[in-house]
Amino acid sequence: MTDTFIGIIATLGTLFVLLAGVGILRMPDTYLRMAVTTKAATLGIGLIMVAAAIYFNDLSTTTRVLAVIIFILLTAPVGAHLIGKAAYITGNQLWEKTVMDDLEGKYRKTGKNFSLPRNMDKHKEDH
Repeated sequence: MTDTFIGIIATLGTLFVLLAGVGILRMPDTYLRMAVTTKAATLGIGLIMVAAAIYFNDLSTTTRVLAVIIFILLTAPVGAHLIGKAAYITGNQLWEKTVMDDLEGKYRKTGKNFSLPRNMDKHKEDH
């Protein structure tokens, strides 16, 4: 019974990782690729790690698995956000069917201090 449960969880995790890989190939721009990959891969890796913890049925292994899952849950969204912000600031184009650009006008895309919001540039130049 436990082996069947482990197999189901590991298979679901593998399918989510596969969907993340397909998302990289199918999505039209960097931002959508990043969103699909972050969500699907995080869930997939988490499920695979849970299956490993159940399989080994050891406190030491389970503790390590939980630490890895927490680390991934904390770092994947932050990393995706930073990659997305860097892509936006460097001028990576949005998909042509994008309806709204929430960051339009909030960051300079070239020049000195290009990562500062526009209102901070004006304040910094005054001093």
